[in-house]
Amino acid sequence: MSSSVLTTLHQRMPAMTPTERRVAAHVVAEPGAIRTLTITDLAHAAGVSISSVARFCRTLGFDGYPEFRMSLAADLGREAQSRERFQISDGDVDPADGVSDVVSKVAYHEAATIEQTARDLDLVALDAVAERIVAARRVDIYGTASSGLTGQDLHLKLHRIGLFSQAWTDQHLALTSAALLSPDDVAIAFSHSGRTLEIVQALDVARATGATTIAITNFPDSPLAAQADIVLATSANETKYRSGAMSSRIAQLAVVDFVFVRVSQRLYDRMSTNLRLTFDAVRSHRLD
Repeated sequence: MSSSVLTTLHQRMPAMTPTERRVAAHVVAEPGAIRTLTITDLAHAAGVSISSVARFCRTLGFDGYPEFRMSLAADLGREAQSRERFQISDGDVDPADGVSDVVSKVAYHEAATIEQTARDLDLVALDAVAERIVAARRVDIYGTASSGLTGQDLHLKLHRIGLFSQAWTDQHLALTSAALLSPDDVAIAFSHSGRTLEIVQALDVARATGATTIAITNFPDSPLAAQADIVLATSANETKYRSGAMSSRIAQLAVVDFVFVRVSQRLYDRMSTNLRLTFDAVRSHRLD
């Protein structure tokens, strides 16, 4: 479970019952109001029973409503301090905001997303991913749309230090490449929702070959995560102007950097040589 109540709520919402989602929607819409609401008040506001609110809290990993309310209040307090650091009173971008406010609010969300992802990341899983990549014969990378761009970033980083990797955004090429993997290989799939059909299918094919499968997703209970030997979960919350394509991208890129640095540490001498060779190869294409 994430250290942020609202992040956990976003991550668990797709698997919730319709009744639990009604409670979740009310909490997301007015998180600050929960601090003053009793369980009876919240049940009435969401149009559900008291027992449904109690089940909602247990779904999020809490023993009951008091623990949930206290944790949410603590989260909101930390968020308020963070907003103060960026000199903004509200995190959401408003249509009437000026350019200064927009820049401050986007910067606040970007920084908060990276900080939350770093705080929640499974460090044991991170090291396991780095070890598998270093030992792999080849690394297949799958992603589409903005997740495909993140996958390409990982591919370019691994390529620069001499590791054989391929990033696939075409579904047929991803499937045919996955079918040719072996237990000596690694397949890494990027999907914010963990429900992108093409990416789930590619990782499923890779898993059948015996390759190590890795999912990088915001939803650790998603169908994609179910196909993975190792899951690295991002912690990105969406807002009005920050759809999944924005919030997921910055979190995924942070995870890519975490992985790449751990890989580089294991291959330091080889990495330094390969970076110099690749830099020298393109030196003549730089203007003086």
